[in-house]
Amino acid sequence: MTALEVAAAACLLLGAALAFAAGVGMYRFPDTLSRMHPATKPQVLGLHLILLAMWLRAPTWTMAGTLLLVGLFQVITATVAAYMVGRAAYRARTPDDDGTAIPPRDPRA
Repeated sequence: MTALEVAAAACLLLGAALAFAAGVGMYRFPDTLSRMHPATKPQVLGLHLILLAMWLRAPTWTMAGTLLLVGLFQVITATVAAYMVGRAAYRARTPDDDGTAIPPRDPRA
């Protein structure tokens, strides 16, 4: 194995771990505003590590351009989506609720 293949494998595994952690955070965090963090930051970093791993496996300018566009659009859409979700949660609040609470989970589930 070459050094590029080892680096690609490391980036791929770390990116997959971050994407998995983001999914767990989305499930475990109790309210909307808390869930916005794992939906954006670790997920985007995980995707960028996976894109870097893809480029390390095939380091060409064509591949770099495509992967840079994918990464750029992911950053833009994740930011806008988090803003819109936070705004919707803020606007949906009631006087006794901040708009971010979800019903408790059924213990039988």
